[in-house]
Amino acid sequence: MIHLIDSHAHLDDCKYEADREEMLDRARKAGVVQIINVGYDLASSARSISLAARYPFIFAAVGIHPHDAGEAPEDYLDRLREMSRRQGVVAIGEIGLDYYRDLSPRDVQQRVFREQLALARELGLPVIIHDRDAHGDIMDILRKDGIGPAGGVMHCFAGSWEMARECMAMGFYISFAGPVTYPNARRPKEVAARVDLSRLLVETDAPYLTPQPRRGKRNEPAYVRYVAEEIAALKGLSLEVLARATTENARRLFGLPEAF
Repeated sequence: MIHLIDSHAHLDDCKYEADREEMLDRARKAGVVQIINVGYDLASSARSISLAARYPFIFAAVGIHPHDAGEAPEDYLDRLREMSRRQGVVAIGEIGLDYYRDLSPRDVQQRVFREQLALARELGLPVIIHDRDAHGDIMDILRKDGIGPAGGVMHCFAGSWEMARECMAMGFYISFAGPVTYPNARRPKEVAARVDLSRLLVETDAPYLTPQPRRGKRNEPAYVRYVAEEIAALKGLSLEVLARATTENARRLFGLPEAF
């Protein structure tokens, strides 16, 4: 049996309201032993905590996504700090910058990002970084602020090999999602092939970014296997070796218990 960890999902999304139990059952049958459910604002962070309390194989991350940075209340850091003490919370995320949609002013995105990096350092938690069309500013902030010894993960990585190499030197893991399976995804494939196995994670970002074999359908954690299969092929490894490494990496980063 192949065991995998989906290191980034949003299973509190309303798209799962009708069949959440069945979806989770499919994930378990597909070999997904643990899932990190990632918040993007205060409400979704609270829902992630609720899912972690309900299901022993789900863990939560709490944070403010750059899309929601402009709506963050004044006391958001205090509320995230309190949430981080709840059982099952293993990271601050997803946080970062998004210059593709620019749903929040860029200066606000940067301020909220840096404040949450500081919170993660204070709490000794890893960070989950969202970076879309903001590579330069992301790296400038990370160089100046740092992430602390708990490390972090570059979620759904879309940068260059040079960026990945610098991120790994900072203490980051590099995670890939469904786009690495797309036929025209030349750069993600090249980077995934080169990332050291000890620094690699796999994810779905469900319900988004469905892998190629299921493209056009709602994504779900069971499909993380397609991501793992693609990367294993790119690296010339067996699925068993890739799965074992990424599972160990996720456990190490997030401090997860063994689940089998």
